[in-house]
Amino acid sequence: MPREDTKTGVIVQFPAPQHGSACLVTIYGHDLGRRVALDGLSPTVVGRGETCDVVVDMDNVSRRHCEVQRAQNGAHVIVDLRSTNGTFVNNDEIQGPRELKNGDLIKVGGTIFKYLDGESVEGLFHEEIYKLTIFDGLTEIYNKRYFLEFLEREMSRCQRYGRTLSMMMMDIDHFKRVNDDFGHIAGDYVLREIAGVVRAKVRREECFARYGGEELALVMPEAELVKVRAFAEKIRATVEQHRFVFEGRDIPVTLSIGVAQMTDATHEPAAFIQAADERLYQAKHQGRNQVVA
Repeated sequence: MPREDTKTGVIVQFPAPQHGSACLVTIYGHDLGRRVALDGLSPTVVGRGETCDVVVDMDNVSRRHCEVQRAQNGAHVIVDLRSTNGTFVNNDEIQGPRELKNGDLIKVGGTIFKYLDGESVEGLFHEEIYKLTIFDGLTEIYNKRYFLEFLEREMSRCQRYGRTLSMMMMDIDHFKRVNDDFGHIAGDYVLREIAGVVRAKVRREECFARYGGEELALVMPEAELVKVRAFAEKIRATVEQHRFVFEGRDIPVTLSIGVAQMTDATHEPAAFIQAADERLYQAKHQGRNQVVA
């Protein structure tokens, strides 16, 4: 039977790396938070095979997928080992040896590693562990855990002071078709790209998060429903007009959006989310690529 898609796991606590020891930290995929030290002269091999230094047991990962080498100048270089699905650094598929810079994101199958160099690596490591508790590693927006905490806090505040609170639930139309027709790596690209497009329009006091799978959520404190409805339409149109191109192929992408405002009947987070989700379902049922408020 085929494996299920990679799911975000439980953060694992590891001892802090020593100063001067570069490492890879898993920020998305299985073994979230795992640290792999890169302090030896031998290459660090990543792949599905049991003999690899870093084992990523997924069908879209080759047995020996890629390796990180120490260059003569002391820098670390990543090389793809003729893998089937390629190795990506900062969303770009590498074609030859690629020198790694601090903070580079390395994607192997459904797993993303972050490269941390030897400068102040202990502080950087703990910073990454903290980020894993509130951010989604793939899209780099807030995760569901932070979203729920933010929503509960804002609902209490707005109820206390008699202020409005609105929410959008967004879903990528026919996302399964994107994965089937273009591949799961292309699906990940679409998720990251949409997150970036929407995030650029979100205000500091709002919370934009990945709620689950291809579903995104936006909480907007002190925003009237009519303005939120217009903003949702702007987001929908922006995504529809945006050009999504992966490996030279255009991918048609649209969003369906449900909008709700907190009322006496939705004074609990679960009820509020359900209200927005019901409107999202209506948008899907009525033909997709539309806003229902």
